[in-house]
Amino acid sequence: MIWTAGFRTAVISPYEQLKLSEPRGFADQTVRQVLHMAGGGERLRVRLTNRYGRTPLTIAAATVAVEDGRADLTFDGTEKIVIPPGAEVVGDPVDLPVAPGTDLSLSLYLPEQTGLATYSHMPMEVARIVGGNHVTSAELPRAERVEARFYVSGVDVLAPDDTAIAVAFGDSWFEGVGSTTSANNRSVDFLNRRLGRGWVVNQGIAGNRLLRDEIGEHGLARFDRDVLAIPGLTHVLLHFGINDLGLPGMSGEALPSADDLVKGFETLAGRAHQAGLKILVATMGPFAGAVYAGISTPEGLAVRREVNDWIRTSGIFDAVFDVARAVENPEAPDYIHPALDSGDGMHLNDNGAQAMAEAVDLETLAL
Repeated sequence: MIWTAGFRTAVISPYEQLKLSEPRGFADQTVRQVLHMAGGGERLRVRLTNRYGRTPLTIAAATVAVEDGRADLTFDGTEKIVIPPGAEVVGDPVDLPVAPGTDLSLSLYLPEQTGLATYSHMPMEVARIVGGNHVTSAELPRAERVEARFYVSGVDVLAPDDTAIAVAFGDSWFEGVGSTTSANNRSVDFLNRRLGRGWVVNQGIAGNRLLRDEIGEHGLARFDRDVLAIPGLTHVLLHFGINDLGLPGMSGEALPSADDLVKGFETLAGRAHQAGLKILVATMGPFAGAVYAGISTPEGLAVRREVNDWIRTSGIFDAVFDVARAVENPEAPDYIHPALDSGDGMHLNDNGAQAMAEAVDLETLAL
C-alpha cells in the first residue's frame, strides 16, 4: 500500500487575490468544508496550510466525516496544533475508508484571531461557518455560507501500490468556474467518472497564469509544489494560457507573445519528462465572447490561435486533447459554443465541462 493523493486544492495568497473576492479571517468559529475525493483508500490523512498567513494559525479541534462515520484529527498525537506562518502540516492517519467520488466533510475549530486566511477562492463548493466549537455537530443551523475553501491543501489516501495518479494543472477550466456550485460538475470530475482505474486530482486555480504571478504563483513557479510533490503521480494534464492573454487587457500590461507561451509550455514538458511523468496538454479554449472589459482582444485571440496550432503539431507532448475544437462555436471558432457557455463568454457550463473531459482520449491517459 502507498500514500497517494485523493484530493488536492491549489492555494492562493489572499494578498494576491484582492481583485476577485474579499479576504477574511476567523475567531472562535468552526469552518466546515466539503472535499470531493478523486480517489479512495483504506485510511486518510489531511494536509493543512498556513502558507500565506502572517500570524500563527491555531486549530483547537478538527474532524473528518463521511455519510456513515466520523473521525477526530490529530497532529503528532494531539488535537490542538499551531501552524507557523508559511508552514504546512500533515495530520496523523485516521481509519476512515473513503471511495472515489466520496464527499468528505472537514470541520476546523479556530479559537483565536487567525488574520487573513490562506484560501482557494473559486472551488465551486460552499464552506459553512458558525460561531463556537461545532466540529462534532451533525448539522450547523444558521451557518454562514461562503463560496471558498480555507486552510486545506489536500487529502492523502492509503491505496494499492499500483494506483495511478494524474494531476490536472492549470486554471479555471480545471477548477470548474462556470459549472454548478456543489454539483461536482467540473471538467476534472467528469473525467474521473470516465476512468475505471486511477484518478485525476484537481490543481486548477481560477485566474492563474503560466508566465506571471497574480492569482497565485504562476504555473512555472508552482509546478514543483502542486505537481511534483503529489505522491503516486504518473501523468500531468495542462490547460494554461487564457489568463496570460486576457488579464493584460484589464491592467494595461504588455501581452505575452506566442514565443513566450511556447517557451513556457516547453519548460513544463521538459520538467515533467525529467521527473518521469507523461504530459498531456490542452489547446486553449475560446474566449472571444468574454463579458469582462479588456479580456478579449484581437491581438490576444491571434496569439491563442498561433499557440494552439503549435500545441497540435509540436510533438513534444505525450498527447494533446483539443479542448478548443471540442467546445468552440463552429461558425465562430474564437467563441464558446452557445450551448456550452456558462453565460460569461469565458467559462464552460456543466455541458461544456463534460465536453472538455470527453476531449481526453483515455488510452493516452492510460491510468
